[in-house]
Amino acid sequence: MGKSGRTGDLDLGLTVVVPAYNEEHRLRPTLDAVVAHLRADQDRWGRWELIVVDDGSTDRTAAIAAEAAAAEPRIRVLAGHGNHGKGHALRQGVLASRGRRVLLTDADLATPIAELDRLDAQLTADGGDGAAIGSRAHPDARIEVRQLALREWLGRLGNRLIQRVAVDGINDTQCGFKLFEGDRARAAFADSRLDGWGIDVEILRFFRRSGRPVTEVPVRWSHQPGSKVRPLDYGRVLLELVRLRLGPGAPGHGFNRPRPRLRADLTVVGLFLLASLFLYKGLWADLGHAYLADAGSDQNQWEWFFAVTADNVAHLRNPLFTTYQNFPDGVNLMANTVMLGLSVPLTPLTLTLGPVVTWALVLTLGLTATACSWYWLFARRLTRNRPAAAVGAALAAFAPPMMSHANAHPNFLALFMIPVIIDRTLRLCDAGKGRNGGAGADGTKVVRDGVLLGLLAAYQVFLGEEPLLIAAMGTLLFVGAYGVVRRDVARAALRPLLRGVGWALLVCLPLVAFPLGWQFFGPQSYHSVLHGDNAGNSPLAFLEFSGRALFGDETTADGLAMNRTEQNAFYGWPLISLAVGLVVWLWRLTVVRALAFTALAAALLSLGPKVRIPFTDVVLPGPWRALAHQPLFESVIESRVAMICAPALGALLALAVDRLVDARAAAGERVPERNRDLGDLG
Repeated sequence: MGKSGRTGDLDLGLTVVVPAYNEEHRLRPTLDAVVAHLRADQDRWGRWELIVVDDGSTDRTAAIAAEAAAAEPRIRVLAGHGNHGKGHALRQGVLASRGRRVLLTDADLATPIAELDRLDAQLTADGGDGAAIGSRAHPDARIEVRQLALREWLGRLGNRLIQRVAVDGINDTQCGFKLFEGDRARAAFADSRLDGWGIDVEILRFFRRSGRPVTEVPVRWSHQPGSKVRPLDYGRVLLELVRLRLGPGAPGHGFNRPRPRLRADLTVVGLFLLASLFLYKGLWADLGHAYLADAGSDQNQWEWFFAVTADNVAHLRNPLFTTYQNFPDGVNLMANTVMLGLSVPLTPLTLTLGPVVTWALVLTLGLTATACSWYWLFARRLTRNRPAAAVGAALAAFAPPMMSHANAHPNFLALFMIPVIIDRTLRLCDAGKGRNGGAGADGTKVVRDGVLLGLLAAYQVFLGEEPLLIAAMGTLLFVGAYGVVRRDVARAALRPLLRGVGWALLVCLPLVAFPLGWQFFGPQSYHSVLHGDNAGNSPLAFLEFSGRALFGDETTADGLAMNRTEQNAFYGWPLISLAVGLVVWLWRLTVVRALAFTALAAALLSLGPKVRIPFTDVVLPGPWRALAHQPLFESVIESRVAMICAPALGALLALAVDRLVDARAAAGERVPERNRDLGDLG
């Protein structure tokens, strides 16, 4: 069993907490079963304790627990005065616990104690710092004895309500069989306020908001007669949910006290903006004459693109075509990188202040927006720690290949839609956590997310088609790798993902059909843009610094790239070494394995159809060979595929910083608060 790094007086591997109220007939068999299971595998569980919390029972529950404790010294009994509720009893037990992991189980043992092994394995697979909870709603769960139909219906209704108002994506919050990392559990219960049945929701919400993975594990479950849940308790749970939603400072909302989240976010945005302004300070200082040194003829071209688009819009002409060049045949603008998604809405600015201002603004704000978008995605999906997300986003947006394109290619700089598209795709995968992978409420989410994905993709087409294609490749690599490692997740996600993509295509294709038809079949259209077999990266390029880097050498970099705006792989040996070290350190996390595969596969693809082995005359066939002559891919400059590595490395760095913050917290240092609302990729 994995260790959490807890520093306690006793090296206890596991604490089992059993709340009990008037359980004289069911408690002793439960305690005997738990003790027998833990004794049977001493190598796995090591030292353990079992805490029984008597919540003011009026029968012989306390006496039976005391008898069990006399027979087994590792059983501890906490006696309460008066019946306060399940939440109060669990809080008392967890706060008294000392184990590296804490198991909560009901006194009726409706979920057999043998299911602990499955939860323990899942918690270890998730990195050991979250929660693995028994789920009766999972498709692979085995319900051996069912509840009454009315109770099942009320339970399903309650779970849907809980998902909408508290913990979206968890289909069974109320199963009483849950395994937590010990220190996280103690922090969660110390922060909790609810005393009733709603405690499960409050604790799971705490874990979600503190950035810890919560995974539902299918378990065996049997309804046991003598349940303490009464009809009025459903109403009480509803009231407790209302308390959770009242807002900062409300009872039961201790973990949602006012936090400087907005201030932190605005600070990060401000820093990204300052970095972008610093990068283009020379351009802004003299808009009338400044020209980016490594832009070649691209700056003139882009200024002309902005100007001709504004002129077409102002005179109500077709923005997809112009005769201002190549008269009388004209130019197919849709077949060029005119970025209609920005050049059209910025028409008033271009007409008022000129295309140079639009050029400078698109570069500066496009880079800022891209960094902010990666920050949003990392804070949403990888870590609730704001500084960690900011560091990772900075690498993703300001990586050396991005800075190379910052000289001349705003379509590869303004990538702010890509993280949003990735998040919407992952939401479709999240829908697989539903009972039937897309039925009921989850089915509604699939349609909604699919429609939104289609709209986002359609807009990205008008920002840059090649970046969208490369991003799709990266997303496919990541999702595929994640699915290979977590096949249970892949099985659950496949159906809603395919349905959602289908809806996305139904929305996207009609919106882009005419523009793409014009691009490929309209006047002055062309079949493809061929770049030859030498457009791939040299393996050495990944280890070298870019020409404009602090330690870079322009002559060396120029010899390894097509030109200075296509230095797509110059991450440098220190960053590559750091990435390898981070992967080794965090290898237990599924998301890290998927990120590592994504970066490695992208790097290999970027080598092109022919890989020239450095310092030799050996030329090997490259993996890009299979794609080089396929539709769409034949026009891609394959070295650009290495840009996929930038967000992958940024994500790795964000995870690493998050773990370092954890280490500081374990050492008792003050650390930044974590804030995140949903999602986990452990």
